[in-house]
Amino acid sequence: MSAKAVAPWVRTRLRTAPGAAGALAVLVLLTAYLAGALPRGIDGYEDRGLRHAVASAAPENSVLRLAGPTPVNSDPKDPDPGAALRPRAMERAYREQLAAIPAPLRADTGQSAYGVRTAEKVVAGSPLDSWLPRPEGLPPRFLIDSRSSLTDHARLVSGRLPTMKADSTSHTAEAVVTATTARALRVSPGSVVHVPGAGGEPLAIRITGTVRPLLPEASYWATQPVLRDPQLVPVSPKPDDPHYWYAGLLLGADSAPALLEAGGRPELYADIAPATPAMNARQLDGLATSVASLEGGPALAELRRLVGPGTTVSTELDAVLAGYTSVRESITPVVAVATFGTATVAGVVLLMAGGLAAARRTSELTLLRARGGSLPGIGARLAAETAVVAVPAAALGLGLAVLTVRGGRLGPALLASAAVAAVSCLALPVRAMAAHRTVRTATDRDDLVRVRPSRRRTVAELTLLVLAAGAVYALRRRSTAAGSDSLVSSAPVLIGVIAALVLVRLYPLPLRWAARPAARLRGTVGFLSLARAGRAPGGGVLPLLALLTALTTAAFGGSVLAGVADARERAALYTTGADARIDSVMPLPAGLADRVARVGGVARVTAARIEYGVELPSGDKAAVIGADPAAYARLTADTGLGTIRADDLSARHGRALAAIASPKVAADLGRGAREIRVAGYRLTVQVVAVRERTPAVPRSDFLLVDAAGLGAREPTTLLVAGTDLDAKALRGTVTPARATAQAPTVQIRAETRRRLIDSPLQSGAEGVYGAAVAAGGGYAALALLLALLRGAPERSALLARLRTMGLTRRQGRRLLILEALPQAVLAALGGALTGWAATELLAPGVDLAGLALAASPSTATAASALRTDPMSLLVPAVCVVALAAGVAATQAWWTSRRGSVTELRAGDTR
Repeated sequence: MSAKAVAPWVRTRLRTAPGAAGALAVLVLLTAYLAGALPRGIDGYEDRGLRHAVASAAPENSVLRLAGPTPVNSDPKDPDPGAALRPRAMERAYREQLAAIPAPLRADTGQSAYGVRTAEKVVAGSPLDSWLPRPEGLPPRFLIDSRSSLTDHARLVSGRLPTMKADSTSHTAEAVVTATTARALRVSPGSVVHVPGAGGEPLAIRITGTVRPLLPEASYWATQPVLRDPQLVPVSPKPDDPHYWYAGLLLGADSAPALLEAGGRPELYADIAPATPAMNARQLDGLATSVASLEGGPALAELRRLVGPGTTVSTELDAVLAGYTSVRESITPVVAVATFGTATVAGVVLLMAGGLAAARRTSELTLLRARGGSLPGIGARLAAETAVVAVPAAALGLGLAVLTVRGGRLGPALLASAAVAAVSCLALPVRAMAAHRTVRTATDRDDLVRVRPSRRRTVAELTLLVLAAGAVYALRRRSTAAGSDSLVSSAPVLIGVIAALVLVRLYPLPLRWAARPAARLRGTVGFLSLARAGRAPGGGVLPLLALLTALTTAAFGGSVLAGVADARERAALYTTGADARIDSVMPLPAGLADRVARVGGVARVTAARIEYGVELPSGDKAAVIGADPAAYARLTADTGLGTIRADDLSARHGRALAAIASPKVAADLGRGAREIRVAGYRLTVQVVAVRERTPAVPRSDFLLVDAAGLGAREPTTLLVAGTDLDAKALRGTVTPARATAQAPTVQIRAETRRRLIDSPLQSGAEGVYGAAVAAGGGYAALALLLALLRGAPERSALLARLRTMGLTRRQGRRLLILEALPQAVLAALGGALTGWAATELLAPGVDLAGLALAASPSTATAASALRTDPMSLLVPAVCVVALAAGVAATQAWWTSRRGSVTELRAGDTR
């Protein structure tokens, strides 16, 4: 090669083939965008899932509850013993407590609160308070709280806010109550409540006004719900014990020192709500460490130094974080399967693009080598001309990924896009250097039928086989619920790779077998197509690898998505037992079933009487269900939950009622007639059948009998069947205009199913999974196109020559289609078979509960096992064959339009 070129190599090559350069730029741009968007998308849904998990947890579980002794003023210059409880001193101490919270945990100061409150319920039993309501003869009890920032979280409804500056010796204070408390306890501005004092003299609390919470469900109020809404509390857990009112009194900030001499063991407290917007999934370990430090580590020691030696910190935030971690660890391996498959197919397509470019320039590179060009020199020039196109395209793809996918880290996206750029730049030079490592003046035939695998290739294939077997064994043994690594997540990809290598070895055999009888046929199209298919380049393993990997990933992914949908449907059914259910603790109103039956979309209504907590002979509890045998049998047939026959339920066995029971109840009652006590009366039953579940109580042990044999027959539950239920009309029919605590509840199956995907962690992971599978399918189609384009010039020239010898357009189209079909059919059948095998092999180790459900104990048992989805096997396979035939037919049509003269040029060696 000359040391001085007439024109720069790179510019000359780009100007010579601008179409190829533009196609490469588009391919690299798209691949770099997907590679950069994937890790950012995963980071995004994991971050949103963590914030949702903390924000959706009950505030009393997520807040940090700090409690300590009330401070004593030790300053001899200040005679006020309650000086430490004055607003400024309390705020200063609170700021010090917030500073002691270890990073990365941060406080949401807008929903946090601090102050002084009574740790025990204070009884208002003074004769002066006889006007307070006593529903069952017991005086009310109060939580007295001097809470910070009350004016920021409540709106004054009547009266005024507390303004009196009380101290520990005044025995008087001012407070406000919420409007609901005022209605329940019949207090109003001007009312005075007396509570016991520590020294014997009662503390008189004057009610100055009523307030309404601005955000009653937020942490400020929900941490102590009694401050917002009064509660009827039983004296003990026994069901027949009397109840008393328990309500909250909100003292003014200047009245806090008055609690020093009050009863109820006053304590200093801080309810610190975590700042969820500042959380991200990479901080998960740090957040757990911070919570542990606050509960019993260095952070707690620091708080005790600031507040007092008896300070405690309690929270359920660590359980919330552990629940999120468990769900994420079960989701990540499933998503990684699709990620590995798509990455493999994309990498193969980039290599195929380099191989296509190297094949198109075989003559040019052979001539350069024959004239003394060195391999490093040729490789460097090819890498430079590719880098000029690939590197800017990859940078642009990364930039688009950063702009369109917000919230993720830049580092992983940068590494992924850089890997795409590196593969794109090296594919052409490495392929060219491997093909032209020796100087040749002519290229040898490299037919797929004639090629013989080398020993190195055999060793590599056996190594991959061992890796695939190890990955499948590890996944089946450990399950995705136990976490994953790269080898386990790549199991479906490795299965596809092994299948591709096996099919490439077996592919020549059917071609040889089919070519012999085809040669004896009268027509020439069949024999020519088979001969042409056998003369395909021997490097056809890459397109076959891309197709099989994509088809395996698509089949596996489709099966995963089908299993997820099935698990959600089953979990929703296990929750409601029908398309909708209406429950009540009391008997339902007469005629309600008829009114419900007239609601739009309702097809059938089944009434049932359910008695919960019935004691069995063993001491265990179960639900006893009474229903009409015929109606309930139809319901079980519709839902598929424990299908029964009406005759079995309506049969009598002497004095005993026929009963259908869950396995545990059946084992407890035995085979003979047994007597149980149901709602105050005795019932003799005999178990005649056993079912795992039943629609009335699908998640608990049960005993099902004919409602005619029950002493109380009024239904407490309605099970509704129907499609497209009008949920609003159904609730309007069931719920009275003025709802009470004992009003019937309505559950809609469709709404329950939607709630199962409420977590951004699950919906985001499912979206990424589906996008990865779709991208893999797109790359598989592109791989097929690249494989067909590699031989397109030669097929066009062949078709032109045959046209000059009398081949018709129809025969030419048939020839190209039949030539393309063997490899496409092989890939389709192999992909469908490999996808089925991968699903069956890996199903025992794939846990869909985390991806499908909201990870609650009530729905975890409904998780569906991974099963093969026929549509996910057939549709991609059919698309591959249709695409191959369509491309071949298009090429035949285009070649016939161009004419033979254009294709047959003097000196053309195609």
